[in-house]
Amino acid sequence: MNVARFFDHWAIAEDPFRAEEARQDPVFMRLEDPVGHPDLEKILGDVRSPATSIVFGEKGSGKTALRLQLERRIRRHNASHPDAPALLVPYDDLNPVLDRFHERNKADDYLTSLRKLQLIDHMDGILSAAVTRALDALLLEPHAEPIFGTKQQIRRAARSLPSAARDDLIALQAIYDAGDPSLERAARLRRILNPALDRARLAWFAALAAAWLLPLAAFALWWWAGRPNLRGAWGWSLLASLALPVALTVKGAVLDGWRLGLLARRILHHARTLPRSRERLAEHLERLPLRIRRSGRLPVSDGDDSRFDAFVRLRRALAQFGVAGVIVVIDRVDEPTLVSGDAERMRAVVWPMLNNKFLQMDGYGFKLLLPIELRHALFRESNQFFQEARLDKQNLIERLAWTGAALYDLCNARLAACMRPGAEPVALRDLFEPDVSRQDLIDALDQMRRPREAFKLIYRCIHEHCTAVTEDEPRWKVPRLVLDMVRKREAERLEQLNRGVRPA
Repeated sequence: MNVARFFDHWAIAEDPFRAEEARQDPVFMRLEDPVGHPDLEKILGDVRSPATSIVFGEKGSGKTALRLQLERRIRRHNASHPDAPALLVPYDDLNPVLDRFHERNKADDYLTSLRKLQLIDHMDGILSAAVTRALDALLLEPHAEPIFGTKQQIRRAARSLPSAARDDLIALQAIYDAGDPSLERAARLRRILNPALDRARLAWFAALAAAWLLPLAAFALWWWAGRPNLRGAWGWSLLASLALPVALTVKGAVLDGWRLGLLARRILHHARTLPRSRERLAEHLERLPLRIRRSGRLPVSDGDDSRFDAFVRLRRALAQFGVAGVIVVIDRVDEPTLVSGDAERMRAVVWPMLNNKFLQMDGYGFKLLLPIELRHALFRESNQFFQEARLDKQNLIERLAWTGAALYDLCNARLAACMRPGAEPVALRDLFEPDVSRQDLIDALDQMRRPREAFKLIYRCIHEHCTAVTEDEPRWKVPRLVLDMVRKREAERLEQLNRGVRPA
């Protein structure tokens, strides 16, 4: 018998248990209020006052689904609290960040390169993601979540911004914005913020214009004097009058450009994960008012003070638009090409972020969804490491564990989401013979320990049953024998998977 016919008999429109990855799971996406992990509320916390959470989970334990649920809950909060939204910053695609770091680090071996990662490199990467997200919303990009309201509301809030907050946003955009085209976005941001005039630049152009008046005046005197021979004093006078304006022009066109190039190179030397080429960064720096360039806002050293200050300035500017906090979700640290699931490389990437000062910044909440391999590495660390990380203050969940009852509820929720409109609801228990009790199913699911394996168990029970019966004599309930056989086989497979002797 075909599996599709089995589901059709129960008025189930599609297989609820075939998906193995939450990002490509249409059933999960359709669940209006999905049954989440029991620790979901603890991990999320108060959106209006974000806090850090660190979660360790095995493959298939639902870390990606948890991330999607966190994002969904934050968006729901923003829709219901437009006066106090939270800025959601996914920091889950580490490929470009690590690739830029590796390229600028000029190391051949991946592990050697990743071991040079510092906290400031992640801070630059997170600032880039946060600034880009904030500017997308501020510039009303089509793909952005409108957390700042309408165009009129944004302009009204921008008019009330202090000049320091305007300069902060302009400086952050110049350094960290990964949106494209960045120069056009910089111009649009200036039109919204209407920053104070760059008086130093105006004074410079005024001085340059005044300097060019000298040769003009000398030429006019020479003309009025009847255009005498230039081989004498008149020629030397005209040349002398050109010295100052030509020198100032060369300084502005050549020397200042060279100095901006050096400044851009210095920034990229110390900020190794920035999404900027040296030429493009120099163009942004050239457009920055001199007061910003000289204010100490730029990351021109390996110290973390300028980065912490950048986080504070971003938070302060967002607060002027009513943003209650910033929530950064860190996931998929095992997937970048430079990591490829290697535990030592993951450790090199994640450990710099386990810094108490960083994780406890006011107005920021970091949700770290980490592979279970890092939990094993964590327990091998020294007492000094734990003193610096202060994991007791980070809302630590050592293992994203699922009980059989929670998995049973999750399976029922997925079944309900796949029912045809108007059909009688079907529970997981209904798909099995009467001698299979609800507790039998809960016990079997409890052995699986995580959603991906639970879905495989139910799917293979149905598949084994359907392949054992014929189309002309169908049986619509899975017998106990099939459940026991599949349960034993899946438990053995799971044990081998945990020992690392089989791929999946």
